[in-house]
Amino acid sequence: MAPRSDGDYIDAMLRSTSPLDDPASRPHRWLAALALVVVVNVLIAALLAVLAPAVGDFRRNLVFSQCIGLSVFASGVALRQLPAIARLTSVLRVAVIVVSAVPIGTLVGYLAAYTLLGEPTALLSAGPGRTAAVVATVLGSALVGYLVWMQQRLALEATQRARAQQLAAEAQLRLLRAQIEPHMLFNTLANLHSLVDDDPALAKALLDRLTLHLRAALAASRSEWVTLAQEFEQLGAYLEIMAVRLGPRLSFDLRLPDDLAAVLVPPMLLQPLVENAIKHGIEPKVGGGRVEVLAQRSGEREVALIVTDTGLGQAQVDADHTASHYGLNHVRERLQSVYGDAASFSLGSHAPCGTRAVVRIPA
Repeated sequence: MAPRSDGDYIDAMLRSTSPLDDPASRPHRWLAALALVVVVNVLIAALLAVLAPAVGDFRRNLVFSQCIGLSVFASGVALRQLPAIARLTSVLRVAVIVVSAVPIGTLVGYLAAYTLLGEPTALLSAGPGRTAAVVATVLGSALVGYLVWMQQRLALEATQRARAQQLAAEAQLRLLRAQIEPHMLFNTLANLHSLVDDDPALAKALLDRLTLHLRAALAASRSEWVTLAQEFEQLGAYLEIMAVRLGPRLSFDLRLPDDLAAVLVPPMLLQPLVENAIKHGIEPKVGGGRVEVLAQRSGEREVALIVTDTGLGQAQVDADHTASHYGLNHVRERLQSVYGDAASFSLGSHAPCGTRAVVRIPA
């Protein structure tokens, strides 16, 4: 998937003049609009039968109203496909379509109705009944046009809200990176400074791991999605840096099955969980501990990403409320923004000690 910037999202949002432009949603939206037209046609036929009996009985009115209403609707759909009309704003487009489609659809509808009823064509005949029928046609078409426009506008606003939530999630990701990277860089550079004289070989290895981590982080910052292989590569580089800092107090294991390596996830999805495991579980604990990151299938259509540690456990995470819960809330909000209710996140205790975080995403 090609990287997309915030500008790309905003441009796409502004270009989306109507949710009917989305090919995936177009069929059921057209069907909903068509059903609305049919219902309005039935109401017009009933009203004409009661208020203007000179026009005809309900059956005759129903034939005319359905033929005219459906013809107006079909004319509007055809006009909407014209490039010149499609480029107009939502309000202007609906106005132009209504003004153009009503006379065209009325003419075609009358011809079709007379043909179906086997009556002689009398388009130019005058009288109170004909006037009532024309007024009902115009008002009904205007009503349907307004309702369809309102439906489109509400759907567009929902799309814009979802896009705004996605942009907010990406802004939170950048804020999270801004908080994570300087802190880690300063500590790592301080370690490098002390290792240059004492252990040059280890200093060189640490610099190589830092370069790998920054390269992976930079690549992730330019993409909307990364593979689990890339996510685990970045986590591995980060954990190797932490292992140099903490020495024998930290051990770790990353397990990614080959069949899950290509699964796409939002970049740095697991980074806050690994950060919490080290900062609130391993570092404060005498003797340190172990961090494990595992990806595994959970059913046919779900992948579970599990981060466990043998640190101080949930009590320490709750004690460090502000710092730790920001990262956990960030994970929850990103999952909701990207996957909706299809993803979940849980945090609990890990036996015999430590914490266990589980992220479940669609496969």
